[in-house]
Amino acid sequence: FAQQELKYFGHLISANGVATDLDKVTIIQNWPPPVTVKGLRSFLGMAGYYTKFVRNFGLLSKPLTNLLKKGVLFLWTFETQVAFDALKQALISAPVLQLPNFSKPFCIETDASDKAVGAVLQQEGHPLAYVSKTLSPKSQGLSTYDKECLAIMIVVDHWRPYLQHKLILKTDHKSLLHLDDQRLTTPWQHKALTKQMGLNFKILYKKGSKNSVANALSRATHQESSKLAATSVL
Repeated sequence: FAQQELKYFGHLISANGVATDLDKVTIIQNWPPPVTVKGLRSFLGMAGYYTKFVRNFGLLSKPLTNLLKKGVLFLWTFETQVAFDALKQALISAPVLQLPNFSKPFCIETDASDKAVGAVLQQEGHPLAYVSKTLSPKSQGLSTYDKECLAIMIVVDHWRPYLQHKLILKTDHKSLLHLDDQRLTTPWQHKALTKQMGLNFKILYKKGSKNSVANALSRATHQESSKLAATSVL
């Protein structure tokens, strides 16, 4: 009450209108320039998922997609940096991130990598907010199954106040489809199911190669960096 502005679901609402809440898009905003073709493919795979929401996507991304061509030397130039920054800005600015419609179901796509988890909250394929969290050293030693359970726990807990209507969880770990009807044998299974109690949720499988956004977000803070292996001096 009596606030000049209010942070709400990835947006900043004030007397001036609705703007993107920068706290919710810092993952995209701070995405480091890729140093390899693999890193570039990861970024373009995520950005390409929202092609229909980004005006002139093909034109903006052309300097970057040119680097993926066979026989082309991967050389990061001023032109590619400009294209990279323009795509990032397009992903975090309105109308790409929209306000939620509580008459429609929410969809969360999750993924867990070795060192982090990532997720995107959507409605009808339209992104509402992003989240990425680094795993603690203890959590990094968990099995892939337990990490995927942990990813669900983190994002449901993060967005729980908004998920009371209907929720679809999409994961690239197929065994999680039976989380609510199988015998629970690990503490992480119990915790993941407990977090979802009270929610009208359904878990769906989405192949990892098609889960480009969540995959990219879970690896965003761990982009590969150039390493000096040895030096030779004449």
